[in-house]
Amino acid sequence: MDAPDAIVLRSFKMHDMPIPDSLKAVGRAGAGVNNIPVERLSARGIPVFNTPGANANAVKELVIAGMLLAARNLCQAWRYVLELDAADDETLNKQVEDGKKRFAGIELPGRTLGVVGLGAIGVLVANAARALGMRVIGYDPHITVESAWRLSSDIVQAGGLDEVLREADFLTVHVPLNDQTRHMIDAARLDKMKDGVVLLNFARAGILDDAAVLAALERGKAAAYVTDFPSLTLRGHPRVIALPHLGASTREAEENCAVMVVDQIRDFLENGNIRNSVNFPAVSLPRAGVQRLAVANANRPDMVAQISHVLGSSDVNIVHMVNESRGQLAYTLIDVDSPVSPELVERIRGIEGVLSLRLL
Repeated sequence: MDAPDAIVLRSFKMHDMPIPDSLKAVGRAGAGVNNIPVERLSARGIPVFNTPGANANAVKELVIAGMLLAARNLCQAWRYVLELDAADDETLNKQVEDGKKRFAGIELPGRTLGVVGLGAIGVLVANAARALGMRVIGYDPHITVESAWRLSSDIVQAGGLDEVLREADFLTVHVPLNDQTRHMIDAARLDKMKDGVVLLNFARAGILDDAAVLAALERGKAAAYVTDFPSLTLRGHPRVIALPHLGASTREAEENCAVMVVDQIRDFLENGNIRNSVNFPAVSLPRAGVQRLAVANANRPDMVAQISHVLGSSDVNIVHMVNESRGQLAYTLIDVDSPVSPELVERIRGIEGVLSLRLL
């Protein structure tokens, strides 16, 4: 299509592609938006949607699997059996019995899982680990009310990251990668942890410092590292289980993400409502009146007053309105009781600071 209203993608990189003049929305069937030029789109008044939570169960199951793989040394044991050289079952059985002691593991009940980040995935992981009999301590300074409601009541909420690090036998991170979280788990923080801790990273590469993790593995501070993000620094280490980014790779998760992002974009295109945007505020308004204006603008004083003045000067009455802001952007939905002329639309578009306007 030469003039799309919306673009929906998974891993396609948009950074080098021209942005069509017709584009009104971009949707990522997944959580991360590193492949999308969010700042360029924001400057054009174009919201970017993602699908937080749509793949949460898939990632949760992989985290639990990772804990079990590490606790019972399953990957090392599997490799040991695969590499045995035996001519018959009797010899094979003897070699198995002779070697199995080196793969003795631990059980999860009674162990402490530290969960850093209590969003959609972190809450599911915490609750699942608690159901397995683990003690769970979580930390998230930005936990939402919704996540707090969903969190099991007997999960300990830490006052700071260092408290989690000190107590964890297993540590899993579920935070986005940004300037604040890059190398959040570094050598200094690893030094604060128990000897023999199991580290899990199914969030993003870079949250744990690979060089620091390697050093911790070599000196026994860390017993194992399970990650969905292989690196040359750690690949092949006997106590590293590196998976090829399988977190959301289930049929169910891919379908959930696709359905969720399409529903969000359809609601935006038809009604102007915004849910799960990474650059715009959440805005939802039931339809009322004859027509609806959806206005994206720079977040500056007097914008709503200017828009209202233009409408009022043409005897267009506002029936219902909502205005929200997020950072440098603001978004307004306005329902009016009479049709809005093309001339009036152009007058509003001409207000300094208005980035986009749609008549719905």
